[in-house]
Amino acid sequence: MALDQVDVDKLDESGKEMSFLDHLEALRWHIFRSAIAVCIAGIVVFSYQDWVFANIILAPKNPDFITFKLLCRLGPTFCYQPPRFDLVTRELGEQFTQSMYVGVWLGVILASPYLLYELWKFVKPGLYKKEQDAIRGIVFICTFLFLLGVAFGYFIMAPFSIAFLASYSVGAVNMPTLSSYISYMTMFTLPIGLIFELPVVLYFLTKLGVITPNFLKNYRRHAIVLIVILAGVITPPDVLSQLLVCFPLLLLYEISIVVSNKEYKRKQKLEAESE
Repeated sequence: MALDQVDVDKLDESGKEMSFLDHLEALRWHIFRSAIAVCIAGIVVFSYQDWVFANIILAPKNPDFITFKLLCRLGPTFCYQPPRFDLVTRELGEQFTQSMYVGVWLGVILASPYLLYELWKFVKPGLYKKEQDAIRGIVFICTFLFLLGVAFGYFIMAPFSIAFLASYSVGAVNMPTLSSYISYMTMFTLPIGLIFELPVVLYFLTKLGVITPNFLKNYRRHAIVLIVILAGVITPPDVLSQLLVCFPLLLLYEISIVVSNKEYKRKQKLEAESE
């Protein structure tokens, strides 16, 4: 079917209730456009792969990385020099496959504002007008939180975790492969970006009546345990990386309680007015 034969955005403008097949058709086009956006961003990244690898991917392992420079400006006490190490490849096509892989996950990050916009366009028709007004700016908020999480992982978690793992030794020589390095870099960015969406997730759970602010407060200790476990799952097996993840997640949880409490009071007010 040609692109000009379907206008997904008008499926909900006729005032008629969309059928299950209509929803599938709309979802198909949202996914299609999102995939095109990721492909375009990935092609751009792949086209400039030499610059991308030198200035973005491999930068956190270098002593002149911006995070280490800023720490050194605070004084000799805070100046930290990571160990120098080289990456090796053990398979013939490893550099090519890793270049493709980097193109995909950087493409997702670069296209994330548009991906979230497409997700919002799919969800929006199922909301009432007052609900749409209540969460106005949700695409901007979600994009900001996601990119903030990616930036935190890239500028804070990645350099210190990589330096720790590269310097850790039990008598063997560290010769990390390119694929293992990029796997860790992916782990330090994409999952952290998704985790930073926690306030938005808890906001919608509150809106749906699944949780309440009191529930979040009463189970704060349980949440701390889950956060520690989650940090251990998504980070390398070292204490530093886990602590670097735990602290912002605990802060996000407290922010989520405030957001949930605000939404809960708004719901109660609307229910009281309707009665």
